[in-house]
Amino acid sequence: METVMVEAGDGIKLHTRLYNPSDPKNTDLVFVLVHPYTVLGGFQGLLRGIATGLAENGYKSVTFDMRGAGRSTGRASLTGFAEIGDVVAVCKWIEETHKPEGIVLVGSSAGAPIAGSSIDRLEKIIGYVSLGYPFGMISSILFGRHHKAILQCPKPKLFVMGTNDGFTSVKQLQNKLKNAAGRVETHLIDGIGHFQMEGPAYDSYMVDVIIQFVSSL
Repeated sequence: METVMVEAGDGIKLHTRLYNPSDPKNTDLVFVLVHPYTVLGGFQGLLRGIATGLAENGYKSVTFDMRGAGRSTGRASLTGFAEIGDVVAVCKWIEETHKPEGIVLVGSSAGAPIAGSSIDRLEKIIGYVSLGYPFGMISSILFGRHHKAILQCPKPKLFVMGTNDGFTSVKQLQNKLKNAAGRVETHLIDGIGHFQMEGPAYDSYMVDVIIQFVSSL
């Protein structure tokens, strides 16, 4: 694991970790993982298990603290729009230093709308995975303005959600995705809630689902 500070366009410094596979098999693809809502304690450590699992399967993966989280500087925003620049900055750093053929964004909880608003900012970003996108009515007060970007993007998308997610119902997810552009896939986990799915017990499960999705990109 390598640790670096990546500078965003507005001078914010982002504490970033690169997980290098010991047995590289998929060096042309890099995963950039976007952590849950900073305001409620989200930070990159929550995605360490998934990043490690991807590296163990031969993929480079990156986690980072968005502004105001962990060792990164700056202050978190309530709606996640300032954090789009953080995602883009990390992806640009990967593009310039590792020159992959493609980057796949993986957003967890509130990180999913932030990643979704970043997907069309760089051509190198070729796919997107959402882990518990908060499409529900209450969470849409904060993140509703992010929906359009990911739903209109033609790049391949996977939405993973537990059927007992407290922020988004299965019906709300289906209604949002029925007119989404491009290739859209869903993976529902029966009987699992939002925070339960984000727990370490499901890290290896998420790794398998993500790898299955990108194997056909």
